[in-house]
Amino acid sequence: MLRQIKPRNARSKRALEKKAPHISENPKKTLFLRGTTASQIIQDAITDLHSLKIPLAIKFTKKNAIYPFEDASSLEFFSEKNDASLLVFGAHSKKRPHCLTFARTFDHKILDMLELYIDPESFRTLTQFKNKKCAVGLKPMLLFSGTPFENPTSTAYTLAKSYFTDFFRGQETQKVDVEGLQYMISIAAGEEGEGEQGPKINLRVYLIRTKRSGQRLPRVELEEMGPRLDFRVGRIKEADESMMKEALKTAKGLEPRVKKNVETDIMGDKMGRIHVGKQDLQLLQTRKMKGLKRTRDLHDDAEDNLTLVDEDGGVSVAPKRSRIPSS
Repeated sequence: MLRQIKPRNARSKRALEKKAPHISENPKKTLFLRGTTASQIIQDAITDLHSLKIPLAIKFTKKNAIYPFEDASSLEFFSEKNDASLLVFGAHSKKRPHCLTFARTFDHKILDMLELYIDPESFRTLTQFKNKKCAVGLKPMLLFSGTPFENPTSTAYTLAKSYFTDFFRGQETQKVDVEGLQYMISIAAGEEGEGEQGPKINLRVYLIRTKRSGQRLPRVELEEMGPRLDFRVGRIKEADESMMKEALKTAKGLEPRVKKNVETDIMGDKMGRIHVGKQDLQLLQTRKMKGLKRTRDLHDDAEDNLTLVDEDGGVSVAPKRSRIPSS
């Protein structure tokens, strides 16, 4: 673990401020390194995964005597030294052949780890597929298929889904151009059987091709691009509950503001609620009709009570007019 050093000049101060926590963090980098004994399959797998992660990837070529599940201090040192929060360590032994260890860190401390063994029979590299490759730095589309990934309890498969989502996430963007969707990564697992070994995790990478269909929308086809990896699940190290809670905290500046009386239904439609005050129906605007005017009723009453004055000065009350009902 690196000791805390006070900055002596402006350059070192800027470097320390860059490594300090921010409201909007930089994209996660991945560090690839190998152990003292690494088979050719492990080296090829690390090379292919590194090529999919460029430019957010760092690869070490020298051998490192590291045993992640026994002592992870070296991984934490390299994580802080290279500002990498994701690590992929490859090693090979008789007990654990063709082993890849995937690790995540929080505050440059190991958060969780997952061990996967590559099946050498079905392994294929990028160079073995003689076709066009996707451009560098693009975001892939992720597809997880299989009931083991949907388990409500924490298992090796749910941990693998969480890790690969972080691994292939890349830089966060608000909008994605359709032209940039050039490849898809499919991660599948079969059904789990009682008393049997867990199903393999199959990782496939497909190139997306659009062809003319004679209609407005093009016809989409998938072509395998490589690499092709089949994993068997090994050891896992789950995250500490308090450490995971701290890692999932959201900065105050990033919390969305709660809008009152605005809801979103299951279909994604925004629903609003409007509160109105007490209404006076006497002031309600209706259709203007002369027969409904109040002045006309008052004028009829005045005519009913009409008084007449004769020549002698006598006063007499005129009889009320008889109203003939309309037919």
